Amino acid sequence: MKSINISLPDTILAYVEQQVAEGGYSSVSEYFRELVRQDQKQKSKERLETMLLEGLNSGDTTEMTVQDWEDIRQTIRGKINKYQDIL
Repeated sequence: MKSINISLPDTILAYVEQQVAEGGYSSVSEYFRELVRQDQKQKSKERLETMLLEGLNSGDTTEMTVQDWEDIRQTIRGKINKYQDIL
């Protein structure tokens, strides 16, 4: 694991230290790691929402058929089998 150093104004440092004390974090580093994880999740959520909207706005829809679902199942089974062969 690599380390980075950051400079914070006193008011922000005090806030961070307060969050560590009140939030059950073991260190300032843990607090910042959690902030980064939350940011990653938020970005992923935003990307998913964008993709869903693109899909909804992509044109006419068609109802999924029994064959469509079976094709999806077969594709997934094939991927699982390939993965198991690797192991």
